[in-house]
Amino acid sequence: MRYPVCLLIAYLLGAINPAYLLARIRGFDIRKRGSGNAGASNALLLFGKARGILCAVFDIGKAFAVSFAVKLLFPGDTLLFAVTASACILGHIFPFYMKFRGGKGLACLGGVILAFDLRVFGIMVACELILVLVVNYICVVPMTAAVIFAVLFGIMTKDLFGSLLLGGVAAVILWRHAENIRRIRRGRELRLSYLWNKEKETARMKTHYSEEEWDHPEE
Repeated sequence: MRYPVCLLIAYLLGAINPAYLLARIRGFDIRKRGSGNAGASNALLLFGKARGILCAVFDIGKAFAVSFAVKLLFPGDTLLFAVTASACILGHIFPFYMKFRGGKGLACLGGVILAFDLRVFGIMVACELILVLVVNYICVVPMTAAVIFAVLFGIMTKDLFGSLLLGGVAAVILWRHAENIRRIRRGRELRLSYLWNKEKETARMKTHYSEEEWDHPEE
């Protein structure tokens, strides 16, 4: 019974979306403001750095907690780890109470990698940091990290089924970021430089959106 129980708990925990809930408390749907993403990056854009960071920490923490708990309780069961981690990430992306249209999984993926191996997490953070500073778009991180982690998981654990499962999650993450690639082409994707040059980046973004579109972006 541990597989269905862990899967269910991980999915329900992953479905808790602080950015969406915070926006609802303020009376609007976060998916219809800013970048349109129900995640920490859009919370940062709409609510400021402090709340954006808190949302990111929560999303990382929920994935880390459930994945690390499985690792401690069932050491050596790498497939159960992969099932639990995948369920948490997919719960964040497809929450039932949001009509299965949630976030994009970056923070949850980070929490899973952190629970899997601290050294792998550190190396991947360093490599992704260099990559994102070069391209100046955060969306490249989940797309590359999801694929790399699925491969590393298979190499390090020799668990083919677990690796394939995480590869399936990576495919979902890539699919969820297709719209980011389209926005990059049109100049509508928020750049990382927003963190240290908010006014300039906000002004650049608004030149590509009408006032109505900025409040209600493309679905």
